[in-house]
Amino acid sequence: MKLKVICLVVITCLVLAPFTTAEAKHKINIPDILGYKTLKCDFHMHTVFSDGMVWPTVRVDEAEREGLDAIAISDHIEYQPHKKDVPTNHNRSYEIALQRAREKNILLIKAAEITRETPPGHFNALFLTDINLLDTEEFLDAVKAANSQGAFVFWNHPGWKPKFKGWFDIHTQLYENLLLQGIEVVNGVSYYPEAHKWALEKNLTMMGNSDIHQPMVGTEMTPEIHRPMTLVFAKEKSIKALREGLIAGRTAVWFENQLIGKPNYLHAIFRKSVKVDKPYLRKGDTVWFEITNNSDIDIQVLNLGQDQQKLELPANAITIVKTKVDARAEQAELRYKVTNFLIAPDKGLPVNLNISLN
Repeated sequence: MKLKVICLVVITCLVLAPFTTAEAKHKINIPDILGYKTLKCDFHMHTVFSDGMVWPTVRVDEAEREGLDAIAISDHIEYQPHKKDVPTNHNRSYEIALQRAREKNILLIKAAEITRETPPGHFNALFLTDINLLDTEEFLDAVKAANSQGAFVFWNHPGWKPKFKGWFDIHTQLYENLLLQGIEVVNGVSYYPEAHKWALEKNLTMMGNSDIHQPMVGTEMTPEIHRPMTLVFAKEKSIKALREGLIAGRTAVWFENQLIGKPNYLHAIFRKSVKVDKPYLRKGDTVWFEITNNSDIDIQVLNLGQDQQKLELPANAITIVKTKVDARAEQAELRYKVTNFLIAPDKGLPVNLNISLN
């Protein structure tokens, strides 16, 4: 009898107890800047609904694990090697993933990849309402159908086929007719200096995405090892604000241990990430002081003074710096170049560090 009572109490507690779950999400330390939220995004990935190797909800789970704010599943329209097993429904991968994305607090962008031989190449269209309308024989008709839905269209992996690498007449036609808004300067493990140059010359929004097909291996993220991503500086975390930020060109690309973007955005990230303390020791013309790097990026700087001193400011760490100054000065302005913040191909970001010597 006593045993029955105990069992009944246990069962009652289990039935009445609230069921809760908790999941860990990686936090990416790249600061909000200039009054905008820095959204970490990947706008190029695939599932079994084209040539990927995972179910759509897996892409959401991977994104949550790695700390992303927004993703786009951009399955190919024209290339579907699994169509014997997965019916052709271009909207279906988005529909399957949407509820999971809402539960994980991840913005899911309805998207597709328009796939043609180079030239013109492959293009992603974001913020679509009906992907099926892009399933047309003529390339320009597909791009126009995307733009008619208010899409943001960008050119994927422009240097993917070196034999056909270049800016062709079709790209000029897209650009001049306002049908092309962005370009991938990074795709997967590849950085394209030519695409970086075109983005600057033509004011195209800079993009960096994984183009992941296989499952994303759950390795620990480091400053060097992480998926490439587009940082979008948005007014808030919403699809509307994300689209506005992309159209306005407010992006940077985090690729391996490099940031790629326009000087104003990279400079703002540097200023929000780096804190310079007053010198704690001074002997004549030599001072010692600490620099704190609060970001997830190992920031590499070159002193542009006479000593050409190279420094690395490790992510989320404090670095002790020893340098020469004017022995009589009360203030010092140290000129540096951040060599892994690229404002153009092979061009680092210039910064000045001002320190009080009192």
